[in-house]
Formats: sequence, structure tokens, C-alpha cells
Amino acid sequence: MTPEAKLRPAPLSAPREVLALWGVSFAAILAAYLVGANLAKLVATASFLYLPLWAMRRRGEDSRDYGLSLSSWRADLRLYLIICAVVLPPFFAAFAFWGPFLDHLPQEWARALSPLAGTGHFHPRLPHRFAEWVVDQLLVVALPEEFFYRGYVQARLRDAWPRGRLVLGARLGPAFFVTAVLFALGHLAIFKVWRLAVFFPALLFGWMRERTGSVAGCTLLHATFNLFELWLEASFYGTL
Repeated sequence: MTPEAKLRPAPLSAPREVLALWGVSFAAILAAYLVGANLAKLVATASFLYLPLWAMRRRGEDSRDYGLSLSSWRADLRLYLIICAVVLPPFFAAFAFWGPFLDHLPQEWARALSPLAGTGHFHPRLPHRFAEWVVDQLLVVALPEEFFYRGYVQARLRDAWPRGRLVLGARLGPAFFVTAVLFALGHLAIFKVWRLAVFFPALLFGWMRERTGSVAGCTLLHATFNLFELWLEASFYGTL
């Protein structure tokens, strides 16, 4: 063994590497949030984009190996439309029910479960500067998060834990579920317990990633879910 090889650090196992980079991103976002929410968002975007790229380059890999590709755009678009048709109508109904339900809970519980409470009245309206929200949710929020979690984290964990069961054409194993858990826990960097609810859409994003091999579809779905919720908040409560 050459002296250079002796000095070279041994590569981390996939789960240890994932947890290390997840921990770095979580700590950076948490520290930035203590300064300001806007800074936390900037740090999150940078962390989610560049930490995986750094790890890939160390191994001589390409971002396309981690789903950053439009090669399966037809399948992504088809599944995106199906999921939206199935999920968004019941989500609308649940949102309309959720506010009145929170009214019957103690105030501290309601605040922990949702940023909104009270009975809203539906008047369809778009949030102010909606076009800016579209760009923000697609390129600043959804794409970095999906590249990090579904692209990098889920793929690296799958390297360590390749087994799983076929569910509607996608093989789902430990990597799929651990990624959804890390995604939910990562949202606690902004001290809001209700943010753990992102675990459930994360299951859809992860399934779509496994089904098509790309993060394009789950990025579009992620942004759509966020924008749909913003539209509901504006329409029921006049926020934004």
C-alpha cells in the first residue's frame, strides 16, 4: 500500500454517508433559522443541491445516476396526472373539515397540529404574486428537496438495502421508508410539530421515484401539492 493510500480516508458506508450529510444539512438549516427564516431557506436549497453533488463527485458518479434526468418524462407526467386526480379532491375535502375540527381541540393542541385554525369560507382566489410562488416552489423548494431525498438519499440507502416488495410496479424496501422518515424529521429544523405530516406525501414522492427512476415527476408533484395548499389557504382563510 502506498503512503498516499494509507492517508486516504476509507469511504463511508451508504447509510453512514447519508446520515452524515443529512445531519450536516439539518444542523446548517437549524443554525440559519435562528438567524432568520429567509436565510434558512437559502441554506436548505444550497445544502440539498450541493452536498449530494459533492458526495457523487468523490465517487466519480453522475447526477443522472441519482434521477436528475428527463428520460422517463412520459411516465412521470402520466403518473403525475393520475396521482393529482386521485389525491387532490379528497385533500380539498379534508382541508375544509380540518379547520372546524381544530376548533374543538385545546388551543395548544390546535397550534401544534396546524398553522391555521377556525372555520374558513371558501372563496376561490390565488395567492398574491402567484407566478413567483410557482417558480419558488418548483425550483427553490421541490427540486432541491427531491434531488437530495428521493434522488440521493433514497438511492444510496437502496445500495445498502436493495430488498423490497413490489407495490404497483415499484420495489419498496427499507430505503423507501427511512427516506420518508428522514424527510419528515428534516422539517423539524423549523420547530413546527405539524410539519411531520410531510411524511405522508413523502411516501408518494418516494414511490414515484422508484416507479420511473427519475426525480422529475416527484419534483412536479411536490411543487403541485405545495401550491395547492397555498391556494387552499388563500381561498379559505384569505392568507398570502
